[in-house]
Parts: sequence; structure tokens; C-alpha cells
Amino acid sequence: MKNTPCPDATDARQRLASHGWIKAKAENFRHLPPPALAVWLPDPSAGRLPTDGWSVQAWEPTRQDQFQAQYLNPADPEQRAALFKGLPWPDESDAAHFGWVHRATCQRGLRLRIGERRADRQPSQHPIQLVLRIQAAALFDAPLLVIDVAPGVHCVLLEQHDFDMTGAAGVQNLEMHIKLGRGAHLEHLRAVNPAPGDRLAHQIRVELAEDARYNQVLMASGSAYHLQRTQVDLNQPRSQARIGAALLVANATLDQQIELSHTAAHSHSAVESLLLAAGRAHAVLNAHTLIAPGADEAAVRQRLCAIPTSGQPRVVLRPHMEIHHDQVQAAHGATFGALPEEALFYARQRGLDEASALALILEGLQTAVLERALDNPGIMHTMKLDELLARMTRQHLAQVQP
Repeated sequence: MKNTPCPDATDARQRLASHGWIKAKAENFRHLPPPALAVWLPDPSAGRLPTDGWSVQAWEPTRQDQFQAQYLNPADPEQRAALFKGLPWPDESDAAHFGWVHRATCQRGLRLRIGERRADRQPSQHPIQLVLRIQAAALFDAPLLVIDVAPGVHCVLLEQHDFDMTGAAGVQNLEMHIKLGRGAHLEHLRAVNPAPGDRLAHQIRVELAEDARYNQVLMASGSAYHLQRTQVDLNQPRSQARIGAALLVANATLDQQIELSHTAAHSHSAVESLLLAAGRAHAVLNAHTLIAPGADEAAVRQRLCAIPTSGQPRVVLRPHMEIHHDQVQAAHGATFGALPEEALFYARQRGLDEASALALILEGLQTAVLERALDNPGIMHTMKLDELLARMTRQHLAQVQP
């Protein structure tokens, strides 16, 4: 196969050359600017990157015929066309620069179709349970994942990332597009634990049909640069989205950006993030919810919390609501503060040492946030996310111990 860039990859590079990179003090990045463009835009003459590194597996009792995984190579023009079919081009926002870079550098892709395409399908009695593992294929990686959940289908998707390749610092620019059919329900469990020197930018775009529900829980740790950005379009009646995040940052950075757009009546959304920051951490939590004219009886909620576990971390909490309709329910808040001394005292009374008591308390706080984002909190234990959260919490505390 001849290794030549596809036309839209070339166009994206030309656009970046003419428009430049994200400007200083750009609204979405004013508190935590990203690395320079050269980090995200390697020389195209370096050659094609590997296209492997994906793994989609069914979690019992799900059958293999309940989903279809199509692996595509964007270096091939026909496969690239199939991969990007129906996807929007990047918009004009500050974060769109990452989208243009992704168009210019994407070297592997996966289209995942879950359930049957039947408009009259009744809600599923038993969810389809899948495990998606994404391993960094090279020191620079720009994968694309497209998920299409059929109408009426209930799916639980566990997305896990593996960054432990050679010990060298890597760069990953991941883009994900999720589309839920009418009445579909996706519980999206995400675990992102990069190496300290890695630089990441993950962008997720979710589109909900009528009566569709999207639940996301995110467990993520910091790195040299780590952006987690989720955009959800609630533009159909009775669409719902809930996002819960447990973020652990020790002597590293993390920027979480959540944008929800309500343009339909009776749409609901809730955002809750808990940040544990330690040492010289630099973290920013952004939540922006738009309620457009005509979004009658929309209900929205935001809650951003941060707890310093040691040192002098730098933390910015930015809840924001833009409301253009009267008949809505809206609430938001942000809190920053240490753990109550009595909580640690009572845990010590159970015979635990201070480190174990602190880990137990922090695990409980994070678990509560994540479970509130799910319709079935028990799935945390079923998919063994509770064990992973415990390991990440212990890792976080160990990074800042003298």
C-alpha cells in the first residue's frame, strides 16, 4: 500500500499552517495552556504508524453477534472515507484545534456498532456488556473511535487504556464520536491512567436521539499534560446525560472540560467531578451547560469538588451555566477544602494506620460520585472498577509520601 496522506489530512495540515495553534489566553485553556503544536503534529514523512492496539471483547453473557467491530486504516483512501463517514468537521471553538490536528494525523480507527438497527426495537432486558482496551500503538498515537448504539439497546462499555509501552513519554490525541439511537442507553465506564511523562488529549462527542440516555464515569490520573473533554448534544426530547468523574492528580496536570447543550424539551443532565490534588498538581475543572430557547422543563445540575491531599496544588474550578429559557431547573456549585479531621479520626479508631484510613475515606468519596452517575451502581463491582479505583488511589497517595 502506498503511504500517502489522504486529501482531508493534507487540508487539515494546511489549515493549521494558516490559522496557527491555540492562542494565549484562549477561553477554554486560559488556566492550563496545552503544549505547542509541534507536539501534536509530527512530520508526515516519519511513516505510517501501526494500526493495531485495539481489543473489543464481550463480557459474559454478551454474545459476539450482538456487536460488530470494524477496524479501519485511514492511510487507505477507501477505508478513511468509511471511517469518517457522517462525522462533523471540527467547529470554530478553541478546542477544535485538537480536532484539526487529529484529522491531519489519524492513523488508525475503529467503528463499533452495538445491537441491531431496528427502529421498533423494545428496550433491552439484559445489557450488552463490552470491554474495549486501547493500547498506545507508538510513541505518537492519534486513534479514532466511532460508536453507534442501535435504538432501544442498553450497553455497558468499559474503556481501558494501556500506556505502559517502553517507558518513554508518549503523545496521544484520541477522538471519539458516540451516537445513541432512539431509546438507547449507554453506560460508559472510562479508566485513563497514563504514565507521568505522557501528554494526552481525549475528545468525546455524544449525540443523543429521543429518549436516549448516556451515563459516563471517568477515573483518570494526571500526567505531563492531560486533557479530558466531553461534549454532549441533548437536542431531542427527553434525552438524558449524567457524568461523574474521580480525578487524581499528584505533581502533574489535568484539564477536564465538559460541555452540555440542551436544545430540546424535558432534557436532563448532571455533572459531578471530584478532584484529589497533591504536591505541585495543576488541575482545572470546567463545566459549561447551555439551555437554549425552547428547552422547556430542562433540568440541569453541576457540582465540582476538589480536596488537597498534600502539598500546595493549584486548582481552578469553573462551573458555568448559560440559560436562555425560563421554565427550567438549574443548580450548580463548587467546593474546595480539606477532609474533615473527624473522618480520619473515626477511621483510625477502627484500628487502621493513617495511610490506610486516608485511602479508605478517599475511595469511599470517589465511589459515591461515580455511583451517582450510573443507573446501576453495582456495575462498578461487576466490571471490577472498584478494584482499579483502589489501586489508583493508593498510587496517588504513594506519589506524594516523603
